[in-house]
Amino acid sequence: MWPILLHLHLIPAVLYAVLGLYFWGARSAGAVASAKPIPGMARFERVLLVLALCAHGFALYKEIFPGGGMRFGFSVALSVAVWLAICFYWIEALYNRLDGLRAIMLPAGVLACLLVMFFPSPPLPETNIASPVFRMHFIIAMLAYSLFMLAALHAMLMAMATKQLQHARLSKALANLPPLLTMEALLFRLIGIAFVPLTLTLLTGIMFTETLFGTAFQFNHKSVFATISWLLFGILLIGRHFRGWRGRVALRWTLAGFITLMLAYVGSRFVIEVLLHR
Repeated sequence: MWPILLHLHLIPAVLYAVLGLYFWGARSAGAVASAKPIPGMARFERVLLVLALCAHGFALYKEIFPGGGMRFGFSVALSVAVWLAICFYWIEALYNRLDGLRAIMLPAGVLACLLVMFFPSPPLPETNIASPVFRMHFIIAMLAYSLFMLAALHAMLMAMATKQLQHARLSKALANLPPLLTMEALLFRLIGIAFVPLTLTLLTGIMFTETLFGTAFQFNHKSVFATISWLLFGILLIGRHFRGWRGRVALRWTLAGFITLMLAYVGSRFVIEVLLHR
């Protein structure tokens, strides 16, 4: 029990939880803060979120690089993606009211921290750690994962808001969202940006497979799911540009692409580490 209580990820988990409880408490009570310097988020909320992000980032660094080696598994991959997604959310919240997205991001942050605490990651081979190509591939892949995670959470928020609007009943948590057309434009901006690092991840994985993993390129479950995800997002962007895809069609393609992308690494590592204990 004591090792869990002393885990570095407990600090950001508590901070995310405090912010989440405050958010839901304020919305359920109908509280409306006045004279907010930044739309949608009070100053102390922004400061507390920055502290949570710093604590989360430090905990991830210590988890991934515990000494001279490197540890990385499904829980850390998911936690890094969530951490980067919350960072992007913090920046985007400077310009748009995204209160509803906070209702999803904060619980995701708590869950991501708890997963690392209860599912420690295995060490990576020394050859991978010393390779600059591996580090480049790792950074680009995590950037793609986090951006698509933020896009998926954004799509889920849009789906919730659309459903509530159809029933003429918008909850207080979603009442301060920007218009759906604005949110949709932001969604496709996120997907367009995230598509670039995803493409680079696939290209570096194909071109430098032997350097990265010590074997020639082969179509395994990870490469298949990653390629399918790339195709889904590519078709979605083409459909948006030429056919004007939007609404439910865009949301379904976004979620399908994200789920497939998660299966490419996080899902496979979960099966290997947790279910198969390898």
